[in-house]
Amino acid sequence: MKVVFMGTPEFSVPVLESLVKHHEVIAVYTQPARPAGRGNKLIPSPVQQKAESFGIPVFTPISLRKGTASDEFAALNADIAVVCAYGLILPKKVLEAPKKGCINIHASLLPRWRGAAPIQRAIEAGDKETGITIMQMDEGLDTGDMLLKGIVEITPETTASTLHDALSQKGAELIIQALEENPTPQKQPEEGVTYAEKIQKSEAYIDWFMDAEKIKNKIMAFNPYPAAHFIYRGERIKVFNAVVEKTTSKAPVGEVLDSNLLIACRGGTALRLTELQREGKKKMSAEDFLKGFELKKGKNIAV
Repeated sequence: MKVVFMGTPEFSVPVLESLVKHHEVIAVYTQPARPAGRGNKLIPSPVQQKAESFGIPVFTPISLRKGTASDEFAALNADIAVVCAYGLILPKKVLEAPKKGCINIHASLLPRWRGAAPIQRAIEAGDKETGITIMQMDEGLDTGDMLLKGIVEITPETTASTLHDALSQKGAELIIQALEENPTPQKQPEEGVTYAEKIQKSEAYIDWFMDAEKIKNKIMAFNPYPAAHFIYRGERIKVFNAVVEKTTSKAPVGEVLDSNLLIACRGGTALRLTELQREGKKKMSAEDFLKGFELKKGKNIAV
């Protein structure tokens, strides 16, 4: 099958690799190179770098709505287009150009978590599972008919980083299955629709007046980016891992309950911080963190 692949970040690379093994990838579309690093040197996207290593022609239009971009896409005469975290809106002319249309690899179990940040929002909400949905694309926001689903468990140890990797691999597997089996499209149910809004840096500030479980979910959801944090004595402390623990303490919210970073939260709940990072330092365990940072029992980090 003649496939056009459209993707940009590292999440999409395993999908491209899988497609190359099983089909003829005739072209790759990806976001243009972006400036990065100290010298602001233009760096091609991970997908572009991988495509070029395979010798696949790469297209990097700023938009598919303007100029001749949609005509150039249609001229490829592809059987199908596979889209995975591409980052550009596909106009109707592009959606209808391939013989079998465009299908998308979405990182949630639709219709839950349509939108920009399904991985983080699933963890933040305390979901016990998420997954990949292979869907036929239409002009709506992740509203197309579903072709195939695969479930990935969310455990107390799951972070956005580990879930990202698991879903990336699941997508690479399911897309091949979908192309081989050509499953019957199923409309998304109207009930259960939620939207995964784009993550804002301002959301990463830890509100200790929340329940410990909710704070923990936020910490895991924002690991590695934008990294949940609190401010203590003027310094921003990032938290990358934590464990909810039972406590009988009636201490004020934000109070340090022991010598190993057990923090009082809302409603008598408590959260033990296990992996932290000071400004300009590396991530470290709570034990190593406390060797160079004084945060004794009785102190309060919520004030």
